Amino acid sequence: MKNALYPSRIRAWFTVSILMLAYVLSFVDRQILNLLVGPIRHDMDISDTQMSLLMGLSFAIFYTLCGIPLGRIADSKSRRNLLMCGILVWSGMTAACGMVKGYWQFLFCRIGVAAGEASLAPCAYSMISDSFTPERRGTAFSVYSTAIYLGSGVALLLGGVAVHFATSQGDMTLPLIGTVRPWQMVFLILGAVGVVFSLCLLLLREPVRHGVGAGLELPFSEFVDYLRKNRRTMLCHNLGFACLTFTAYGSSAWIPTFFVRSFDMSVPEVGVIYGSMLAICGSLGLLVGGRLCDWLIKRGHRDAPLRIAILAAVLTLPSNLGYLVDDKNLALVMMALHVFTVSMPFGVGPLAVQEVVPSPMRGQASALYQFAVTLIGLGIGPTAVALGTDYVFGSDSALRYSLAVVTGVSLVLAVVILMSGLRSYRESLERLKSWAPKDPTLVVPGRQVPAADA
Repeated sequence: MKNALYPSRIRAWFTVSILMLAYVLSFVDRQILNLLVGPIRHDMDISDTQMSLLMGLSFAIFYTLCGIPLGRIADSKSRRNLLMCGILVWSGMTAACGMVKGYWQFLFCRIGVAAGEASLAPCAYSMISDSFTPERRGTAFSVYSTAIYLGSGVALLLGGVAVHFATSQGDMTLPLIGTVRPWQMVFLILGAVGVVFSLCLLLLREPVRHGVGAGLELPFSEFVDYLRKNRRTMLCHNLGFACLTFTAYGSSAWIPTFFVRSFDMSVPEVGVIYGSMLAICGSLGLLVGGRLCDWLIKRGHRDAPLRIAILAAVLTLPSNLGYLVDDKNLALVMMALHVFTVSMPFGVGPLAVQEVVPSPMRGQASALYQFAVTLIGLGIGPTAVALGTDYVFGSDSALRYSLAVVTGVSLVLAVVILMSGLRSYRESLERLKSWAPKDPTLVVPGRQVPAADA
């Protein structure tokens, strides 16, 4: 039966579809570097650690710094228009990556990509929450989050094609730009696609805001006070999911290189196989995690998102041994299982944040969640693996051991942290039902603060 307070099912899923495509585009722009390690290192004469800074830390720092102010804008202004501007910024800076002449120029452009992409999560998470009733949000968030793996898969497939093209065509000369390497052409094309895609945002409608406090404009102090009262919940949730993201980013950044170094596979071959693996197994894992979350919520388990995350971490640990096997086919099978299980919680992670905060704080809470998972996961994950390879094991051929140790430790930490936050998460859900602004003048006389979603 249709709920009149929410958009029609067709309109709601159309919103998810457009937002998912935007997420795919952002992940292609973000992850394309993972398969272009070889040609970029060769042309710029840089190390694995320097490359990892382009892949992770430089992006993560500015992605997280820009997230909170953009989240505040998303909580009170047009989320659609904010996101459209963000796509234009990150697409323009992606194209600029195709025109760089040195390492520091490249680093600056990656920072620009990060600043633009920081608008996506606060806008998308808030819009999806306001488009679906609570018992359908797990699936909706997971469908949206399949873009993580679809985007990563497309990035690897596209990167494989680019490397193959590099060996057969060589450099190209473009009007006004001059001579570019084939890997630079990839960035120019992606930037142009993003600018065109931004026009699709005009097809979206702003959904009506729902939930506790919907329609209120709160000072930042209200958000800080709410975080203080729910600090254990937010800390355990954000750090626990950050550890899972650390595993996912740390592994996906270096698995292509792992297969090249350990099994002497070609870059185009790895791009097709691992890219397909990410797109298929990662997407299936996300959908299974979302459906299982909705199933648990309908049966009264309101802490279902955290339960899914704990289950995913436990199931991923055995497949981590895939880095240590010497048989290529067995390693590929274990990596497919790894991608499936580690992907399960990434749709319900942001859902858990949306469910536990008042409506006027959803954008800011989403930005804080992205701050944690991006800074720790993307910012430190790839670099931690690279540091292990370069300075602990001291050999490019030891990448497999660095991957196994670094990601294994982060999975164990995720289980411990998330389990310690289950009780406080349930308490925060109950506390939300009676929440009201500290400053009573923020509520318009004669209008009640909207209750929690039924």
